[in-house]
Amino acid sequence: MHMNRRHFTAGALAVLALLASACTGTGSSSEGADAEAPGDPANVSGTITVLTHRTDLVQDGTMKKYAAEFNRTYPKVKVEFDGLTDYEGEVKIRMNTEDYGDVLMIPAVVQKKDYPRFFASLGSQDELSQKYRFTGYSTVDGKVYGQSPIGVVPGMVYNKRVWKQAGITDWPTTPAEFLADLKTVKAKTDAVPYYTNFKDMWPLTQWTNVNGSVGCDTGATSRLAEGDPWAEGADLRVGDTLLHDIVSAGLIEKDPTTTNWEGSKPKLAKGEIATMWLGSWAVIQMRQAAEQAGTDPDDIGFMPFPAQRDGTFCAVTSPDYQQAVNVHSEHKAAARAWIDWFTDKSGYAAANLALSPLKDAPLPGLLKPYQEAGVKLIDLDDSKGAEVKAIDNASEVGIYQPDYRQDLVDLARGAADGDLEGFFGRLSEKWNEARKTAGS
Repeated sequence: MHMNRRHFTAGALAVLALLASACTGTGSSSEGADAEAPGDPANVSGTITVLTHRTDLVQDGTMKKYAAEFNRTYPKVKVEFDGLTDYEGEVKIRMNTEDYGDVLMIPAVVQKKDYPRFFASLGSQDELSQKYRFTGYSTVDGKVYGQSPIGVVPGMVYNKRVWKQAGITDWPTTPAEFLADLKTVKAKTDAVPYYTNFKDMWPLTQWTNVNGSVGCDTGATSRLAEGDPWAEGADLRVGDTLLHDIVSAGLIEKDPTTTNWEGSKPKLAKGEIATMWLGSWAVIQMRQAAEQAGTDPDDIGFMPFPAQRDGTFCAVTSPDYQQAVNVHSEHKAAARAWIDWFTDKSGYAAANLALSPLKDAPLPGLLKPYQEAGVKLIDLDDSKGAEVKAIDNASEVGIYQPDYRQDLVDLARGAADGDLEGFFGRLSEKWNEARKTAGS
């Protein structure tokens, strides 16, 4: 299971038309509805259904424990959970009716501009952004429609013991230094220096999260809408070049076409793999793998992308799924109570070693090394996020899809013809062409 899911598929686009046609009749009556924060918890009542992608937590009873804890504050609200394995596919179908739970994670298929048709407002961005990170990702016309219970930060998940064995104690600060370090790992240890997770595909999409981290730029998303992501020095070009160079230098597994995500976790835990570019959400999974393998969970480390701006590392923060209230819910106060409690009081972020959306919350222990190294966490401005997705889809480049990076890896390992310059040139051309049409 992977938690960071900022991807959407071409299949998702086909249903947009479906959603649009199905909902014009019913949606208009409740559009603009608010789910206000309730005053006295003792007066909030009703049975609410919470749709979730965390089937693991529904099955192992964790969600039930959260509900019991919630009931100590809201005794008259009954919370029921519906855990969905194919969350996106299932919810998409339900959203053709009014019956899609009381609380749900906003599926990627719903366009931002349509949030007011499907979800009740949680209040103004001016107010909520004082307290929470990520409000911009679900803001339409100044109102917020979703709240993520956790945030993620991209980084290199690595085996500290292996890196130490190679004699490396400091985090690399440039891509060139990182490459040199991987070469040292190859020379001095038995570990695979870098593991691509090529076959599972989705881990390759994580490389898009270098955007903003390299240039330490809160406006990185807007830059994608306004310019060429593969221009000289642009963040994506820096990240993609590093991936290419790692592969062409032979610092990866023998055969990328046979990688295995589940299998990679114990390998990293045992030190058979040294490094993977993923996100903070992956660390807990690697530490659990270490416990199962009987190795030390503290061997699992996390370092920022090897680039600094003015001597400082930066890492972008981004939300996981955003929880929202169904605009048709008959128990909006109870649904809103659940979202607020789950975000503020449940301890869900801490349990997942994740970044809390509360701006004044302490950083999770996992990010203590970031804190000590003075890594600057930056929240991206998402006001052009929808535009970037439109350009991406029209260009068929797929910065949130794995395909072009699979092509990049194939190019780098000699399984495809061409050179890097030409490869970036084609991406730029497609993107700039789409920007003229889709972005306008």
